[in-house]
Amino acid sequence: MSRLIPGVLAMAAIVVASNILVQVLLGQWLTWGALTYPFAFLVTDLMNRLYGPATARKVVLAGFVTGILCSLIGTQIQGEFGPLVTWRVALGSGLAFLAAQLTDIVVFDRLRGGRWWRAPLASSIAGSALDTALFFSIAFAASLSFIEPGNDVSWANEALPLLGLGPTVPLWVSLAVADWGVKLALVVIALVPFRLIVGHLRPRLA
Repeated sequence: MSRLIPGVLAMAAIVVASNILVQVLLGQWLTWGALTYPFAFLVTDLMNRLYGPATARKVVLAGFVTGILCSLIGTQIQGEFGPLVTWRVALGSGLAFLAAQLTDIVVFDRLRGGRWWRAPLASSIAGSALDTALFFSIAFAASLSFIEPGNDVSWANEALPLLGLGPTVPLWVSLAVADWGVKLALVVIALVPFRLIVGHLRPRLA
């Protein structure tokens, strides 16, 4: 049980912080939550490397429950344009988190015998890609409007150049591409603390 506590607390802190910071814009394509959420993959990978996939899944479940609570609270808070969290966003957020983190665990476990950086890098890239694809499509794609018919997502489907430069796509696609770009950058950056933390704790656990 003691091995779970640091992971659960870290995951819960990241999920809560991300749910708050996602309400604050960072430029045209991002929110501040994009800078905190990817570290959930670091926590999952650390728990997987140090204690194994079963422990990592328990930490992910704790993060999932925390995310559900944050989303439920957000649906009850009225912002300028309605609830801070719509049911589509809540559903997309929960499903994306769970699917992405569990995928991360599976990929990491299959690669754990290779060079130290392969498992965290490959698993986080796979997980972050799935997370971004699921969340933005469930939350904003016009083709999935039946999920919450009363939720107007026309703003997210406005046709604009990709990231202001590329081919014309729905706005939510640009948001997704920008989000994934940040995730990829932080996945690489997170290899440094991953290596340092594992190197520091591994001898103590041996």
